[in-house]
Amino acid sequence: MEVRAIHKYARISAKKARDVAREIQGMPVSDALDTLTYTPKKAALLIGKTLKSAVANAENNHEMVAETMVVKEAHVTDGPTSRRFKPRARGSAAAIRKRTSHIYITLAEAPEEEEKPKSAKAAKKAAPKQPAKAEKAPAPAAEEAPAAETNKEALGFVYDEAPEAADDLKKISGVGPALEAKLHGFGVYTYQQIVDWTPENIAAFDDLLSFKGRIERDNWQEQAKTLQSENGGEA
Repeated sequence: MEVRAIHKYARISAKKARDVAREIQGMPVSDALDTLTYTPKKAALLIGKTLKSAVANAENNHEMVAETMVVKEAHVTDGPTSRRFKPRARGSAAAIRKRTSHIYITLAEAPEEEEKPKSAKAAKKAAPKQPAKAEKAPAPAAEEAPAAETNKEALGFVYDEAPEAADDLKKISGVGPALEAKLHGFGVYTYQQIVDWTPENIAAFDDLLSFKGRIERDNWQEQAKTLQSENGGEA
């Protein structure tokens, strides 16, 4: 499925905006947002707002997960041009063109990587080694068990079961139905849990959500603190 967002009559020339739009085309959404955030151009700000609008459309209207999507198309077309005139020498006038443009962002789900078929020679070489790998398979599983416990500790306080007084996490800007369901799967149900996150907890959830820097970029903790105070709870 594809999701689209349009910004019409942006006060910038199409030529200037196209230079930035070309850079993010084909990128994953998280990488495109990071690129636009650190690009010191007016076009980056306008395209960034359009990209965030497309992400919101995907999460809230179609229940899609933005971190699994890529920027399929990012193109800019010319909009109407306003003409103004400035007095010049000898009673003449010089035209000033105030150009506008239309910005189109299309997101699509990232294609799944297909495994390349092995050649006949590679299959023959791999065949005798398969039994040896099967015997060693249980050993790494035992080593990975403590890592899962350490990861759970890095998440801070989480619920094993959904509490009766669960908050509506979708009220936090940047959290749609799909992302809320993902947070519930990790045991996060209340604003207070997000307010109490430490930098280590934020880093752990950044890895789990596969969307680097999203929590700090959208100020989840400040939003959760405000929502918690509006509900009359401690923040």
